[in-house]
Amino acid sequence: MHDVLVIGGGSGGYAAAIRAAQLGASVGLIECAETGGTCVNRGCIPSKIWLKAAGLLNNLKIGKDFGINASLDAIDFKTLVERKSGVSAEIRMGMEALLQNNGVEVIRGRAALKSPREVDVDGRMVETKTVIIATGSSLSMPDTPGLLEFAMTTDDVLDMTTVPESVLICGAGYIEVEMAFLLTAFGCKASIAPEGPRILPKEDSDTSQRIAQALRDQGVDIIPRASLASVQPSGKAAVCQLSSPKERSVTVEKILVSRRVPNTADMNMKTVGVQLNDDRGVCVNDHLESSVPGIFAIGDAAGGWMLSHAASSMAVFASENALGAQKRYPFALIPRCLWTQPEMGAVGLSEEDAEKQGYDVETGVFPYAINGLAMVRNQVDGAVKIVADARYGEILGVHIVGANATELIGEGGLAMQLEATAKELAYGVRVHPTFSETVVDAARDANGWALYLPRS
Repeated sequence: MHDVLVIGGGSGGYAAAIRAAQLGASVGLIECAETGGTCVNRGCIPSKIWLKAAGLLNNLKIGKDFGINASLDAIDFKTLVERKSGVSAEIRMGMEALLQNNGVEVIRGRAALKSPREVDVDGRMVETKTVIIATGSSLSMPDTPGLLEFAMTTDDVLDMTTVPESVLICGAGYIEVEMAFLLTAFGCKASIAPEGPRILPKEDSDTSQRIAQALRDQGVDIIPRASLASVQPSGKAAVCQLSSPKERSVTVEKILVSRRVPNTADMNMKTVGVQLNDDRGVCVNDHLESSVPGIFAIGDAAGGWMLSHAASSMAVFASENALGAQKRYPFALIPRCLWTQPEMGAVGLSEEDAEKQGYDVETGVFPYAINGLAMVRNQVDGAVKIVADARYGEILGVHIVGANATELIGEGGLAMQLEATAKELAYGVRVHPTFSETVVDAARDANGWALYLPRS
């Protein structure tokens, strides 16, 4: 019998298995497909290779500002796809070696719960004291009439050797925004149709506006308050009928399908008593435990956090709790990022959400346009925004749009984790010239004494 049985070998399951093994547990990990899950094989890693290439293309455009007049002969998409596949394979090999090194038994097959202490793996019964569900998520094809013929999934984008002339992207989340940037960089005319009034509806409104403006500057058409009602063929193109306050049609070559749903089907969840939410994710408490004692869930399978780093950090807490700890997972510290140009990084509450929760909010904003390194590198788009409680100075959220935002947001997360105040952050020392100075400058602005901003 295992002490811990992990179902799923993606970012979350892999980390959970290793952490439990480090604590001396007998651990099994069940995986029915490739080690590494979506992140390594079809998500984070492959997309960042494509986004790096997109960034290099954009850098060529600004080379003339530094006296470098370079021309682009061609884009070898085959080499790009081969690099994507090669890096993913290398990471998979490393993960499998580490699982073996930690004594984790890897069981190949599809799992279904038979009881809180028994898991059926393709007819083999495996007993365990606790279970961690880390089954990730998968693409979900909408049932929109006529869509299937013109659908292009994110998997297709990451394997493409030719770029569609035009694409309609339905949705407004992190994946959709990154895909809009990526496809546009390679010459595709992208339209993005959020159902609400703006893209990135869960982010601070200033962040949404800055990223939206950047996309528009790059040629992306944003169609707010729109949803795809139907698709009609017109030769090789698709005429997409959008339902919105003013009905509109858009003619494109492809329609991007990017919505993901938790992989919890056909696992006997309800039979065993595991409660699911409306999106098929496992409902968990602050300890990441489901409605059934001894069964935990993390990452995409828990619903609501379609982020690899959320899964791997949840893995540590779930493994320790499965072995007797009672640690509360800090959901508020999960950072969100975009690898667009400019990048985006955010952690904690937006200004709007902080106000809704009753805080007396103080904000500090420092634009990249007057940061020394941003000016040196001609990366002046964006700003750092700090949301703080006016009474105690508690940092409630940090929102960054700009170069290196995906790295800089770690400063905000650490400050919040260590319960630093905006005043304490304002007295920080950073190397000059670096982008990190903007975080300290924004904290100073939140305290009313920004050194490098005009007096209001």
